[in-house]
Amino acid sequence: MWRNYLTVGLRSLLKSRTYAAINILGLATGMAACLIILLFVRNELTFDAWLPEADRTFQFQTYYTDPNSGERDNLQMAPYVAQAALKKDFPQIAAAVHLLTAGPVVLRNGEASEISDMKYVDGPVFDVLDLPLVKGDPRTALAKPGDMVLTESEAQRRFGDQNPMGQTLTLISRGMSADYRVTGVLKDLPKASHLKISMLARYDPVSYWADTPDFLRQYGWQSGWVYVRLKPGADVAAINAQLPQWEKRNIPDEFFGGRRLNQGDDMDFALVNVRDVHLGHAQGGSMSPGNDRRSIITFAIVAVLILGMACVNFVNLATARASQRAREVALRKVLGANRRQLILQFIGESVLMSAVAMLVALALTELLLPLVSQFLGADLTLHYFGSDGLILPILGLVLVVGVAGGAYPAFYLSRFQPARVLKANKSAADAEGSGRLRSALVVAQFAVSIGLIICTAVVYAQTLYARHSDPGYRREGLIQISGISRRQLAPVMDTIVREIEKVDGVVATGRTTIGIDTKNNTNAGVIVPGRENPINMGVYQVDTKFFDTMGIRLLAGRPFDINRPIDDSYRPIPQDPAAERAFAARGANAVINELAVQRLGFRSPQEAIGKQVRMGLVQDEFGGSVPVTIIGVVQNSRFRSVRDPMDAIFFFYDRARHNEMLVRYSGDPAAVLARIEAVWKRLAPEVPFSAKFGDDIVRDLYHAEEARAQAFAAFALLAVIVGCLGLFGLSAFTAQRRTKEIGIRKVLGASTLRIVQLLVWQFSRPVLIANLIAWPVAWWVMRDWLNGFDARITLTPLPFLLAGGLALLIAVATIGAHSFRVARTNPIHALRYE
Repeated sequence: MWRNYLTVGLRSLLKSRTYAAINILGLATGMAACLIILLFVRNELTFDAWLPEADRTFQFQTYYTDPNSGERDNLQMAPYVAQAALKKDFPQIAAAVHLLTAGPVVLRNGEASEISDMKYVDGPVFDVLDLPLVKGDPRTALAKPGDMVLTESEAQRRFGDQNPMGQTLTLISRGMSADYRVTGVLKDLPKASHLKISMLARYDPVSYWADTPDFLRQYGWQSGWVYVRLKPGADVAAINAQLPQWEKRNIPDEFFGGRRLNQGDDMDFALVNVRDVHLGHAQGGSMSPGNDRRSIITFAIVAVLILGMACVNFVNLATARASQRAREVALRKVLGANRRQLILQFIGESVLMSAVAMLVALALTELLLPLVSQFLGADLTLHYFGSDGLILPILGLVLVVGVAGGAYPAFYLSRFQPARVLKANKSAADAEGSGRLRSALVVAQFAVSIGLIICTAVVYAQTLYARHSDPGYRREGLIQISGISRRQLAPVMDTIVREIEKVDGVVATGRTTIGIDTKNNTNAGVIVPGRENPINMGVYQVDTKFFDTMGIRLLAGRPFDINRPIDDSYRPIPQDPAAERAFAARGANAVINELAVQRLGFRSPQEAIGKQVRMGLVQDEFGGSVPVTIIGVVQNSRFRSVRDPMDAIFFFYDRARHNEMLVRYSGDPAAVLARIEAVWKRLAPEVPFSAKFGDDIVRDLYHAEEARAQAFAAFALLAVIVGCLGLFGLSAFTAQRRTKEIGIRKVLGASTLRIVQLLVWQFSRPVLIANLIAWPVAWWVMRDWLNGFDARITLTPLPFLLAGGLALLIAVATIGAHSFRVARTNPIHALRYE
């Protein structure tokens, strides 16, 4: 019996090759898209699941709320001092470690180079993060300060084919030089990890932070990551519930301007499992870019929708072909076949087609997966067997798609009554309701397609807006040189600046502690006369040429003047008590931006000029709050992503302490950069040169948004292709069914154009109706997505109209050519057997 079913199924497919090809190609496209997207979703949902004891390993995160604006800044980082306090108060914690981000200069054989993703650790990191070592003993590899482990790729880069064990590298950081001995080699970490590590070095925090001891004892410093390993059976929810009381016990009160303050008032903390970090709501201060759980869910939904569209094609085409199989069903019933046998046969044919489509889909997946992995920056692999094998899900998908796609046609075809079907010229294809069902399914298909086209248009428009909107400075013609805060540069930094200014093509230079997409955040409380609570403001240092170099416009007052000593807020590092007290006594001048004017309560930039506030710029022991006079107001500048809220900033002139140098240039960018690099290497050969064009930084800043736009474009294209395949097949069968009708219309005088219009209109109506469904859904989804940006486009009707028009145009083009060919057929061929 089953062999007979298989024979009948194969003969049916071979008899209707066009139908089979359209169905198989549509199903294969949907299945391949579904498999690739689900592989990506699985990869995102299983980040760090490879880490041993991942269920007991947690990251301690800090959630900060601005008391004035209500803006939240959720950080993966945590204060260094929190580590000891956690271990003291929670016996459930078996071990804890602090990882400090650093970018030291690495010296080997007299050659200087930089290293990315290097972390200092203050304790036995392998007791908390069980990272895979290929050489060395995890119990002793980082047992004492001066020990170091490298990843395999970093060891290859540094030592080539030599054995790295026992080798020495010199690290220069914060002006201090120290030798580190390689005591272990790490296996390169998988891409599916929030950890970004190429080197771990055990250091002594007390000596490292000797000139800035506040880092080790204050909760306002977030410049590293705290990880803990809980004891077996420990309840993390119970620990998190006790953290508010833990804050009160451990975070001391401070006094600022005679007011009691506590840094814990604006902070919340939580232990988050390492497997939840990548998709967690805390993405500030991350080692590697995270993702949004809603985006991953959206991708999964899109995968199911595209697969559903392919199934819709099968249902539509199967019901449309009912007239061709009606007599077959009727004759089989007359010969004794029952309905159950017919249902099994048709579902079996559907599963057979699903299996053939899956073979094609697997071939497409294997071909496309490397390209998709490279595009997404993920390590996506397709395994059929083993713990991560997909053979069972693949077989399940074949059955689900086969049964889901074939259930309605099977029950529909098997219900035909022999007496009605075998009447002269009676076609079961005219059964009640089938036309309405096909129209409804076509509406659903094009609603999905139109919705995805709208999403693609909005995401692209927002990405273009983010990349090209006015940031408040002249973005073009800028080079940003990083790493100028290295202490070994201090004696020659002014000389480097003067020599760079002489370079042909250099127009201006400026130095600052904030630049284009720099990750640092420095804040201080501002006390405004007449207001009870301090206002949190960004605090950054610049030199006198920064605003002109960046092209930031002065709105009121004056800029900093190098000839006015009161403008200079420089103090030496390490802290000199006498200098700190003198600074607190004399005060400082500041230039603020427009947003700071609003936050301070002034009605205009001009009104703010000359006003004095007090800021917590020095320790209480040196005088507490410092009087600050506003001497100028500049336009708002967006240094970070449009996703992040605009910063309200106090700029202070500092002649020495800067992180970034901005260079304004004209002419050939590559030639100017090469000449600047030559100056740098001549004056500071021991310090690596690190520079990027401003346009490149902005492009990288919005790479995730651009990738998302391209992904939605690919989804929309797939949806349109699958929808058009079904529409083409459906129009072909409908035109075939109406051949005699068309012949009669032509005999009675209907023109070819009129007949084409008749057929096109039949399939255009569902597309128009689909717009009514897709538009409100897409508007709601895109409005929610755009609300995640601080600066965003206005959601106008244009993308909705364009998507609807494009979908209609595609539908007309898909069926128009076929309809034209059918309409031009000589009516005698349709009517001659009469």
